[in-house]
Amino acid sequence: MIIDRAPEALTGRDDGDGPEHNRWFKQLLTVDDFTPENLKSLDAVLVGFASDEGVRRNKGRQGAQKAPAALRAALANFALTPNQGERKTADVGDVVTAGNELEAAQSRLADTVATIIDAGALAMVFGGGHEVAFGTYSGIAQSSARAQQRVGILNLDAHFDLRSADQPSSGTPFRQALEQEAAAGTELSYAVVGISQPSNTQILFDTADHFDVRYLLDEQSQTENLGDVQRFVQDFIDSVDVLYLTVDLDVLPAAVAPGVSAPAAFGVPLPVILSCVRQAATSGKLIAADIAELNPSFDIDGRTARSAARIAHTVLTQHRKINHD
Repeated sequence: MIIDRAPEALTGRDDGDGPEHNRWFKQLLTVDDFTPENLKSLDAVLVGFASDEGVRRNKGRQGAQKAPAALRAALANFALTPNQGERKTADVGDVVTAGNELEAAQSRLADTVATIIDAGALAMVFGGGHEVAFGTYSGIAQSSARAQQRVGILNLDAHFDLRSADQPSSGTPFRQALEQEAAAGTELSYAVVGISQPSNTQILFDTADHFDVRYLLDEQSQTENLGDVQRFVQDFIDSVDVLYLTVDLDVLPAAVAPGVSAPAAFGVPLPVILSCVRQAATSGKLIAADIAELNPSFDIDGRTARSAARIAHTVLTQHRKINHD
């Protein structure tokens, strides 16, 4: 069994019957029996990764294990247009990190993501700390979509997450992925929008240069630079065959996203982040996405959860389904 916690039906405001009153809590299907056959007709599949063991190992503020439930609750009341309501999206429940068994949970998440991708659906993962990323990436790596294709990871994040450490954590996932691909002799490209210079030591910039990471600083990713950001993202998308989008909510300003492990003093405005998300979702190359570092314990009036839900809503309503054949 790779799903640890079965999905629960969402609740929300009910304004009436008919597609003109549709909201996510009415639209989202649930799949209790996680098998490839039950995923075949779906456009996207949502899975939670309830974990903050990676955050603990990275000496961050814990609480992200509660994030999948908070993100679902925030998404539940988002309205859907009739056209958006024609998409079939299902929730399959949560993979849960038990105690300090992070690596085992990442392995189960990888199996889940690979099954979703191989069924022809978009894998949409609600983390969890950013250790979710190695689980999502590993699922892509073992899926049929990986074979001999150029894989790209687009990370919207204040941090590189390229740390060298004794144990995997929320600060190591992309170094793990890049080293794994290098050892296999396969191609993986990594790009980041929103890097905070004061939040990354020089060794992390040096590591990024070593792995040929493309990045934009947060100061280069403001509303007045939107055209430059869009060109950066499009150039990266054009250079790969399949795309994985990962959003660390600490890329947003603390006023918008206070409920994270490491709130940003500067940050990238939400409209810029949503522009990047739309580019990825509509590219025809997106096979997996995740949202990381929501920490409900430190959220204020649900701001961070609603920002995360807006990102998820954008991915789920705008992604173009890929033909993997």
